[in-house]
Amino acid sequence: MSGSRALSGRGRDAITLDAVLAGELSPDDVRIHPETLRHQAEVAEAHGNPQLGLNLRRAAELALLPDDEVLRAYEALRPGRSTEEELAALAGRFREAGALLSATLVEEAAAVYRRRGLLR
Repeated sequence: MSGSRALSGRGRDAITLDAVLAGELSPDDVRIHPETLRHQAEVAEAHGNPQLGLNLRRAAELALLPDDEVLRAYEALRPGRSTEEELAALAGRFREAGALLSATLVEEAAAVYRRRGLLR
């Protein structure tokens, strides 16, 4: 299973304190692999927790995006931080990146924010 390797492809046995101290690891050596998240989603769903499964599937989509893009998305999704157009653009960027579940979440959030007066 690819869950035994980092996003970089390095095997988990190669990620050691000695490797850290020697400066041999990159950030991708300690980032979770999307396949690991998808596997965790399957386990959650098989054990009756579909909400957690969906969250893990969205996390798998976002795991390949740059950190700054994910952080901007979290900020944009805070109530009162974005216009409806900005949220639509965010959903579009997610869709273009293949993060379809995340795009749907943003679209659903925009609709709720519109109804509740939480858009900027």
